[in-house]
Amino acid sequence: MAVSANRLELLQIADAVAREKSIDRSIVITAMEDAIAKAARSRYGGETDVHAEINSKTGELRLARHMLVVDSVENSSNQIGIDEARRQNPAAQVGDTIADTLPPLEYGRIAAQSAKQVIVQKVREAERDRQYQEYKDRIGDIVNGTVKRVEYGNVVVDLGRGEAIVRRDEMLPRETMRNGDRLRAFIYDVRREPRGPQIFLSRTHPQFMAKLFAQEVPEIYDGIVEVKAVARDPGSRAKIAVISRDSSVDPVGACVGMRGSRVQAVVNELQGEKIDIIPWSQDIATFVVNALAPAEVAKVVLDEDRERIEVVVPDQQLSLAIGRRGQNVRLASQLTGWDIDILTEQEESERRQAEFEKRTKIFMEALNVDEVVGQLLASEGFTSVEELALVDQKELAGIEGFDEETAGELQTRASDHLAKLEAELDAKRRELGVEDAVKDVPGVTLEMLVKFGENEIKTVEDLAGCATDDLVGWSERKDGETTKHAGILDGIEISREDAEAMIMQARVKAGWITAEDLAAPAGEAEPADA
Repeated sequence: MAVSANRLELLQIADAVAREKSIDRSIVITAMEDAIAKAARSRYGGETDVHAEINSKTGELRLARHMLVVDSVENSSNQIGIDEARRQNPAAQVGDTIADTLPPLEYGRIAAQSAKQVIVQKVREAERDRQYQEYKDRIGDIVNGTVKRVEYGNVVVDLGRGEAIVRRDEMLPRETMRNGDRLRAFIYDVRREPRGPQIFLSRTHPQFMAKLFAQEVPEIYDGIVEVKAVARDPGSRAKIAVISRDSSVDPVGACVGMRGSRVQAVVNELQGEKIDIIPWSQDIATFVVNALAPAEVAKVVLDEDRERIEVVVPDQQLSLAIGRRGQNVRLASQLTGWDIDILTEQEESERRQAEFEKRTKIFMEALNVDEVVGQLLASEGFTSVEELALVDQKELAGIEGFDEETAGELQTRASDHLAKLEAELDAKRRELGVEDAVKDVPGVTLEMLVKFGENEIKTVEDLAGCATDDLVGWSERKDGETTKHAGILDGIEISREDAEAMIMQARVKAGWITAEDLAAPAGEAEPADA
């Protein structure tokens, strides 16, 4: 590249590059100016502050050397004395810059090559920035592209105005792609990286299915039908929950389409993945029953604190409810966000009988009563000795076969049993070395104190340093499977909210925070769990 090219050629080159790379023309001109200035410095010396300027309208090129005005010149390449500067400009002051116009130069091959590299680098950076700006707001969209190449199972896709990648684990199982194949995928991430912006696509993402339905079902696109949740076992089976905002529109029918045409289009795109379309319900029990379709459900029992639901199905429906390799119940759990336990009617009956016998035995041993009394208390719905001790005596006396004297005697025995139990727990707590101050933290029970001692939590500071997960455990979902991690208080009924409140009270007692901090709105003064 010799910069003796005429003015028109410079502008034509800038226009052509800007069009080809879809970047702003001014960026290309700036890159050319930087390149010409760099090439000129190789002629005049690396320390010389050379600037190039191309007129964007006429294409005229001007070269100038900038000199800093100083009292005493130390480097003549880029400094000029104040006296000489004032001969050129009488108003010059120390610290000003004087620009000397340089004559046009013919550039040698090495200088031209260097200038070309600068232009290529600047244009490439501008192109990457344009690509990032264009796609960063398109996360969540579906794009169409052409397979450019396949590298170790990862597919590089040409989107026309950029390149994207579909990693091997984001492709459908047993799906093979060849160069030139058309591919439709979901943009789930766009990141800046040293090699330029990386656009990550997925064909296994749950929202890919939701977006495909939005393209096939006008009612979803128009907002009449809403996709509330999606759960997928990519390439095999999926469940999608939908709801209609218009009572006259059937959300399931709208997604299925005439003779199944709409859902079939999505199934074909997903390589035959079977799709269950389920009506969404605000009532979680109804939603879970719908999600377990095609299996029939006889009864559900909710545990809202642990977001767990127990489902009872007829004996012959068990395998259908669970599905092949647990697929049906796993997808239903992902769709609803609740853990689902499935029991047959026979298993539930056996379990209820076992629980009844267990409660009967507890009452017999704790109250020193015969089996008939124990069974009577269990059948009346009493679940613990504590409940019996705290219930109103008249309610207890109202049980058939009991009178006030019997009720009073049972409650006295219940209170004595609890007092004895507390004494034993308190003695064990002391033996484990748990300080008395921990006992005074609101919400802490003697049973908890023993658990604390067994897990080396012996002071208020130890409790204050705990996280909620440490006490009640946590769930981890990986590869569609939920793993439960037990907490210190495993086996004791306590909600996450109560555990968190207990930790915060311990932090107040330890002096880490004040009671005012505790009363502040969440997110303002309350520290995160350690």
